[in-house]
Amino acid sequence: MGASPEAQQFADFLESVSAKSSTPGLDLAVIRDIVDSNHKASTEPEGVTYAEVDAGGVPALWAIPEGADPDKALLHFHFGGSVTASMHSDRKAAGHIAKAAGARSLVVDFRLAPEHPHPAQLDDAETAYRWLLSQGYEPRNIGSTGHSIGGTLAVLLPLRLLAKGEATPGAIVSVSPWTDLTIQNASVDENEDNDKMLSRATLELFRGAWLQDPTLDFADPQVSIANADLTGLPPTIVYYGAYETLADDGAELGRRLADFKVTSEVHAVPEGQHSFVLGAGRVPEVDEAIGVMGQWLRKHLGA
Repeated sequence: MGASPEAQQFADFLESVSAKSSTPGLDLAVIRDIVDSNHKASTEPEGVTYAEVDAGGVPALWAIPEGADPDKALLHFHFGGSVTASMHSDRKAAGHIAKAAGARSLVVDFRLAPEHPHPAQLDDAETAYRWLLSQGYEPRNIGSTGHSIGGTLAVLLPLRLLAKGEATPGAIVSVSPWTDLTIQNASVDENEDNDKMLSRATLELFRGAWLQDPTLDFADPQVSIANADLTGLPPTIVYYGAYETLADDGAELGRRLADFKVTSEVHAVPEGQHSFVLGAGRVPEVDEAIGVMGQWLRKHLGA
């Protein structure tokens, strides 16, 4: 069975935004405005309200579903390769995930590259996490979620906490993660025509902006989860689209989680696009996947 008509419309939408943002000669500020328009792919989640907050110096946005468990919170990281997108581009998709999980979600507006290269994004993720702790949330009641580079940060944050001997969030939802910064997986080129958002050229552009330290090898486990020791990660669910340039990144992460005996599931959405969660509320395959993510978080948070 092929993708739904709504999934095809979503792919067409992503392609149109990518075409606009790759117009030659555009200023980065204009490109960022265009990429933020990806939020239009999601419907407004019913029964979710929003509140902007200062999370320890990091701008963030609460997505608060009606009847959300007051003791649980998600920490959500947006897409955009560290260079584009914002808490505004992810607000609605994060709201849908929060609703499925029955918990509020703090959408983190981390600093962007090239103005702020690695590790600024991870530093902001950690700051926002510590802010949640200061608000009284227990680590085991916090879910680390995100897509694209946000799906990378959702895993890198618990890894950083483990390295410091500290308590991690209670569960991870990593969607369309970028796990191999050497960009060597076969799907990068095999899905060049299928992926309507990312290409090898875009990934190389993002990598150059994000990883500016000449002493940092692209294969370093600090940035490439594909080479990281995953021992001790909390229960982790990985989702990716079969049509993504990063499909192999997601599949490989799923295999490695199993190798490291992490409680985990990995799901490929047939004909799914990169960052497919942006289609929340409109694309049946996306809503089904978000339902599974919500159940994962309900099952593992607070356990």
